[in-house]
Amino acid sequence: MRYGSFERTMHKIKCSECGADAEVPFQPKEGRPVYCRDCYSKKRPRF
Repeated sequence: MRYGSFERTMHKIKCSECGADAEVPFQPKEGRPVYCRDCYSKKRPRF
Protein backbone atom coordinates (compact mmCIF):
# COMPACT_ATOMS: atom_id res chain seq x y z
CA MET A 1 0.00 0.00 0.00
CA ARG A 2 1.45 3.38 -0.94
CA TYR A 3 0.93 6.66 0.90
CA GLY A 4 2.64 9.60 -0.74
CA SER A 5 6.30 8.87 -1.36
CA PHE A 6 6.80 6.00 1.10
CA GLU A 7 5.58 2.43 1.27
CA ARG A 8 3.88 1.22 4.42
CA THR A 9 4.84 -2.22 5.71
CA MET A 10 1.93 -4.24 7.07
CA HIS A 11 2.42 -6.76 9.90
CA LYS A 12 0.25 -9.83 10.39
CA ILE A 13 -1.37 -10.12 13.82
CA LYS A 14 -3.93 -12.20 15.68
CA CYS A 15 -6.55 -9.98 17.34
CA SER A 16 -6.27 -10.02 21.14
CA GLU A 17 -10.06 -9.69 21.45
CA CYS A 18 -11.64 -12.06 18.89
CA GLY A 19 -8.64 -14.06 17.61
CA ALA A 20 -9.13 -13.06 13.97
CA ASP A 21 -6.14 -12.77 11.64
CA ALA A 22 -5.52 -9.17 10.54
CA GLU A 23 -2.80 -6.77 9.42
CA VAL A 24 -1.67 -3.54 11.06
CA PRO A 25 0.62 -0.76 9.74
CA PHE A 26 2.96 -0.89 12.77
CA GLN A 27 5.23 -3.39 14.51
CA PRO A 28 3.27 -4.76 17.50
CA LYS A 29 5.13 -4.66 20.83
CA GLU A 30 5.54 -7.77 22.95
CA GLY A 31 3.06 -7.94 25.83
CA ARG A 32 0.68 -5.29 24.47
CA PRO A 33 -2.75 -6.20 23.06
CA VAL A 34 -3.41 -5.53 19.39
CA TYR A 35 -6.85 -5.52 17.79
CA CYS A 36 -8.42 -6.07 14.38
CA ARG A 37 -10.28 -3.14 12.83
CA ASP A 38 -13.69 -4.26 14.11
CA CYS A 39 -12.59 -4.80 17.73
CA TYR A 40 -10.56 -1.58 17.74
CA SER A 41 -13.57 0.44 16.59
CA LYS A 42 -15.68 -1.10 19.39
CA LYS A 43 -13.08 -0.10 22.04
CA ARG A 44 -12.43 3.39 20.66
CA PRO A 45 -14.26 6.15 22.57
CA ARG A 46 -17.01 7.92 20.64
CA PHE A 47 -17.05 11.71 20.58
